[in-house]
Amino acid sequence: MSETEEIQEGTTEEREELYEHFRFVVDHGTELIRMDRYLTNLLPNTSRNRVQQAARAGCIVVNGKPEKQNYRVHPDDVISILLPHPPRALPLFPENIPIDVVYEDDDLIVVNKAAGMVVHPAFGNFDGTLVNALLWHFRGQTTADGEPVKPLLVHRIDKNTSGIMIVAKSEIAQMKLAANFFEHSIDRRYRALVWGDFPDDEGTIEGNVGRNPQNRLVMTVFPDGSAGKTAITHYKVVERFGYVTLIECRLETGRTHQIRVHMKYAGHPLFNDESYGGNEILKGTTFTKYKQFVNNCFQILPRQALHAKSLGFIHPVTGKYLLFDSDMPADFAEVLEKWRNYSKHKQLEEE
Repeated sequence: MSETEEIQEGTTEEREELYEHFRFVVDHGTELIRMDRYLTNLLPNTSRNRVQQAARAGCIVVNGKPEKQNYRVHPDDVISILLPHPPRALPLFPENIPIDVVYEDDDLIVVNKAAGMVVHPAFGNFDGTLVNALLWHFRGQTTADGEPVKPLLVHRIDKNTSGIMIVAKSEIAQMKLAANFFEHSIDRRYRALVWGDFPDDEGTIEGNVGRNPQNRLVMTVFPDGSAGKTAITHYKVVERFGYVTLIECRLETGRTHQIRVHMKYAGHPLFNDESYGGNEILKGTTFTKYKQFVNNCFQILPRQALHAKSLGFIHPVTGKYLLFDSDMPADFAEVLEKWRNYSKHKQLEEE
């Protein structure tokens, strides 16, 4: 008997966290065989070596306790296994594309992804992706087994969102990082410019997030929990500009488009977020000069105003805590400065 839960739904590019969680209850009459053999027989397209790597990474739990690959399964054992979810099988080739490398060692690489770059090749985006760039960056590097290093994804950020991302370089690092994302032990903080002002300096938005039944390209909130998956976003105000507000968001979960859809649900769509209505003038005056000002900001920042600013995690091999922070990208920073100046002039006019 088994239960399978895919942690993220959606297309390859939209899925933020790339892993699957499987749960099996061992049937009565099952012979006492090794766990790696038992799971390999049950999991489609999964090699025994991949199952063994999951065990070494602590990603296989039996009756609430991590077990090694040579554990002998018993009837009624409850086995949970977490596996990184492989992307669609598309040809991958290296491309000489500049990337901003923040940190790199033998096990992982941290990059500051530019807005407009797709993370992984998918239908409609066969090249020019972060994975293509990393394949070029890794050329000549080999694993401990002598195999060429390949980028192994554990999470994503949207094409038009900029910021910090981790990519694993070994299977053991990928397994352990996937477990950290699954357990929500990775500290991710985003900066977002949203429409409107907040009555409080900080707060939490909760509401299941799932695909919109009327438009499968976007997500929606199911406040009654009737569909979707649990999603929790903590926010705090960083700077107020009157008609728009700069906030910091900390993700407790990592659903597709979580910040974008949660902010729309709260009545504060992200500035210039076309998918969620933020590309309209939602707050402010009716003066032509103001409309020109906002449209000018839209042109400077032709995407949703969202940046993955920092990321903290336990290194999967050394066990050390690492924290990486990034500057606001130029387009975002320029728009913030424009709103800062506008807000000051508006205050002077009102005094």
